Amino acid sequence: MKILLLEDNKKLNDTISKRLRLKDYKVQSCLDGAEALERIADGYSCFILDINVPNVDGIKILKKIREYYKEIPVIIISASVELDDIKQSYDFGCNDYLKKPFFIDELEIKIEKLCKIQDNLIYFDTNCYFDYKSSLIVINKKEQRLTKKERLLLNLFLTKKNQVLSYQVIENYVWEGSFASLESIRSLIRRLRKILSNDYIQTVVDTGYIFKNI
Repeated sequence: MKILLLEDNKKLNDTISKRLRLKDYKVQSCLDGAEALERIADGYSCFILDINVPNVDGIKILKKIREYYKEIPVIIISASVELDDIKQSYDFGCNDYLKKPFFIDELEIKIEKLCKIQDNLIYFDTNCYFDYKSSLIVINKKEQRLTKKERLLLNLFLTKKNQVLSYQVIENYVWEGSFASLESIRSLIRRLRKILSNDYIQTVVDTGYIFKNI
């Protein structure tokens, strides 16, 4: 999972980054709001934002994130106890607010709660399920291991079931901010469709795809 961290206190930034990387998270850390603002489209699964940072404050970045990503979790970390700051954070769509100072364990728990699929086995039907922990799909007792991109795509579909996902959303999440051609996306969809051997993934013409349990 890829996380963007905005914290202008370098010592705290380094501490949080180190702990999260020990959990196998990919962390892009920023000390400056302008840098974070430039990176918000780079395919993150979670944003952790301080409010009072140089150049562009965390509230403005939160607003910009919500223009593009309605569902991706945003956690605000701040020393501010001003009710206006807290209210604005929730009004503009943050998922949680963590008051400094805090234990890093608290932040880890919030990330786990907001960002991770809790069930290891996710059933599509009685004969087909996905083992999230091992990245295996089991169909009629036959196992099929997924590549990283196949797993990321399936993870995205499972967290957005019955929602139309645009080509751009798929590109940002699966390719983690790198460029992907339309043919590359279609090729990945074809591979996952072949593995699932069912019409779970449906095409939305000129837009993207939707995952539906049949």
